[in-house]
Amino acid sequence: MGIKTYVPYTPSRRFITSDDFSDITKKTPEKSLLMPLKKNAGRGNTGHITVRHQGGGHKQMYRIIDFKRDKRNIKAEVIGIEYDPNRSSRIALVKYTDGEKRYIICPLGLKVGDTVESGDNVDIKPGNALPLSNIPLGTQINNIELVPGLGAKLVRSAGGVAQIMSKEGNFANVKMPSGEVRMLPLSCYACIGQVGNLDHENVTIGNAGRNRHRGIRPTVRGTAMNSVDHPHGGGRGKSKGNNQPRSPWNQPAKGYKTRNKKKWTDMYIVNRKPKGVR
Repeated sequence: MGIKTYVPYTPSRRFITSDDFSDITKKTPEKSLLMPLKKNAGRGNTGHITVRHQGGGHKQMYRIIDFKRDKRNIKAEVIGIEYDPNRSSRIALVKYTDGEKRYIICPLGLKVGDTVESGDNVDIKPGNALPLSNIPLGTQINNIELVPGLGAKLVRSAGGVAQIMSKEGNFANVKMPSGEVRMLPLSCYACIGQVGNLDHENVTIGNAGRNRHRGIRPTVRGTAMNSVDHPHGGGRGKSKGNNQPRSPWNQPAKGYKTRNKKKWTDMYIVNRKPKGVR
């Protein structure tokens, strides 16, 4: 892994950086694990835009990832590390002893030729999956299930890592990358180690075209709009019209809680993200 810079033959090129993809060992994906990915350009089933700033972008195929790791106590060999256009982390193609191939999220340090395994009593090493009840305290983990058997939902992006803080009764207290401490059932599976591709956060997009290739359309400031289009629009010169920061639909943008009260999930949060932590 490393960051690649470019000769600045244009002003924007001076600041562009990209991944050098030195950790990629396999350039063509496994055809049996691909499926078409339809683009909706941010539109819902009514045809109206429900998510702004989406559309266009390069055509992509979805890689089917094994988030459940339900092939227990069967060893698999890593036969390739691949780029996945649908996520920030790398994916590893593994081949089980019975011949089946699957994709898993590639943890830091996993190499071609290594073996990974899923089960209740497998070794504590990167790439292996175990229930939280069998993982020692202080262990770094990723790809964590929120509900037993439903597959990993937490800590799946590049560089993500959580840590088991304590175990009480049927739950483990797990510290999330945000600093939040959350209770998770001990029967939930998690993978050992930290998600790889740590340099992802150091890549500078550099120009608008790269975002368009990713399917991200331009984001216009509210103060640059007319008053008919946004609460911050209109006026003489740069002015919000003496308004508090608001969304285009007049919802307060700062200090206004928009999260629904979901007791079934809030009751398992021990403490929120500490102040000052980003």
